[in-house]
Amino acid sequence: MDVSLVIPLLNEEESLRELAEWISRVVKDNNLTYEIIFVDDGSTDSSWDVITALAAENEHIKGIRFKRNYGKSAGLNVGFEASEGDIVITMDADLQDSPDEIPSLVSMIREQGFDLVSGYKKKRHDPITKTIPTKLFNWTTRKVSGIKLHDFNCGLKAYKRDVVKNIEVYGEMHRYIPVIAKWTGFKNIGEKVVFHQARKYGKSKFGFERFINGFLDLLSITFVGKFSKKPMHFFGTMGMIFFLLGGGVSIYLIIMKLVHISNHTVARDVTDQPLFFLALVAMIIGTQLFLAGYLAEMIARVSHDRNKYLISEKKNIKNTDSLNNPS
Repeated sequence: MDVSLVIPLLNEEESLRELAEWISRVVKDNNLTYEIIFVDDGSTDSSWDVITALAAENEHIKGIRFKRNYGKSAGLNVGFEASEGDIVITMDADLQDSPDEIPSLVSMIREQGFDLVSGYKKKRHDPITKTIPTKLFNWTTRKVSGIKLHDFNCGLKAYKRDVVKNIEVYGEMHRYIPVIAKWTGFKNIGEKVVFHQARKYGKSKFGFERFINGFLDLLSITFVGKFSKKPMHFFGTMGMIFFLLGGGVSIYLIIMKLVHISNHTVARDVTDQPLFFLALVAMIIGTQLFLAGYLAEMIARVSHDRNKYLISEKKNIKNTDSLNNPS
């Protein structure tokens, strides 16, 4: 199979049929074999009924339904597990992502050899309250991750099959799939300017809090990517810095006290100086950080997935009792 389209959604009943017909028309015109996987993230409208009807009409359409809302990351992760295409393309279900971009994305993966291609909505049809925080978010992510993308959060992306089968998307990490892919070893990441359409039906499901959560997630994924296999490198280094800093200050205070004694001058006791207690706190923090690193290192060494980066194919979906899959 050439292409798998993975489309997570929440309450998008108005747009699903139009989107499915648009995708089918584009892939057929370009002679691509395909499947469309709609992942219903606990919709409360009739989205699942529409998906069921579409699947009955078109053998290329599949559906996965969550019993409750788990979030976009969970939807993508389950969709990736279920996908069978050589190239996996994700897009939003609100018709703001154009299926006409599919042939170009496929070409960039096949002919230019990219592991991942991310869409770039250069001209956005969003209010300024979304565009300005988005630019700040993308600038920060570029600086922290070193990945030169303009729009990390664009839902329209294309992946080689190996990429989606070797990454795990959880929490709200769908914003950082390029970062996750890079830490996993897929570094050939490209970008394509894509057309962004104004929302035709419904309203956005994301609020301003996504930007706050996004920065916290960035710190988390950066830390995990760098130190999940070697936590002592972080905790041990920070622990040594704090301990040496506190110890150095304490030795300095003691030496100064001895100098005053030798010169028969009046000086405060070492234990009467606030700086001594700050140094003591630093030494305690340093010791605790070092112990935390030691414990984390022991946990990492006995973890069953400590060599997970050597696995070429992910295991099958677990906890499937939380899903209803159509037959």
